[in-house]
Amino acid sequence: MRALFIEHDHVSLGGPIWRAFEKHGYEIERFLVVPESAYLQPNIDVTFPIFANYDVIVPMGAPYGAYEDERIGKWLLPEITKLKAAHNAGIPIFGICFGGQLMARALGGSVAKAPKAELGWYEIQSDDKTLIPTGPWFEYHWDRWTLPKGATEIARSQIASQAFVMGRTLGVQFHPEIDPLVLEEWLGMEGGCAEVESVGVDVDQLRKETKEIQPASDKRAFELVDTFLRRVATSSVVQVA
Repeated sequence: MRALFIEHDHVSLGGPIWRAFEKHGYEIERFLVVPESAYLQPNIDVTFPIFANYDVIVPMGAPYGAYEDERIGKWLLPEITKLKAAHNAGIPIFGICFGGQLMARALGGSVAKAPKAELGWYEIQSDDKTLIPTGPWFEYHWDRWTLPKGATEIARSQIASQAFVMGRTLGVQFHPEIDPLVLEEWLGMEGGCAEVESVGVDVDQLRKETKEIQPASDKRAFELVDTFLRRVATSSVVQVA
């Protein structure tokens, strides 16, 4: 079995989500959309893999907006089209943060700036704690989606919808892949620490909290993948026009 992780930038490590899929026997294949050399000028031509060759697709996060057609449209619009086709073909899709926003847009919803950022560890409200526990989950976003027609919202915060299911697609706004190593990759980006501090979050405290929470957050990530594969990936196919 093959799982395609679509990494939109060069610091999109999968952390416990990689390990959870490997536990289920999946071979992890990584596809990088925007290499480090193009990070500041990301509107590049991209040749995507053939999505139909994979058993599950995991679109990951990104520092870009899922609505920035002018900034990244050369690859954003083709990816949305391909993800919609994969969803309609019944390929299970697990969209994370930007990846969840992509799926919301691909299935008929929309994405826009949120009133404020969510950055750090948050408890969320869940209608189905067996699928999406209340957390805490790691948030790192400035945008939010509106639900596609026919999607079922599973969880939310005061700022944004946090999870939805539609057919064999699960979109989550939070980052279940976070662990101390992933966090350090993000903070190590140029301006990474300043970005965190810009919303009033103390970087050292965030590191400490992430290290302390890791055993429980890893467990939640594994359980989320387990439940996704058992319940969402085996659901009836729901096609969108």
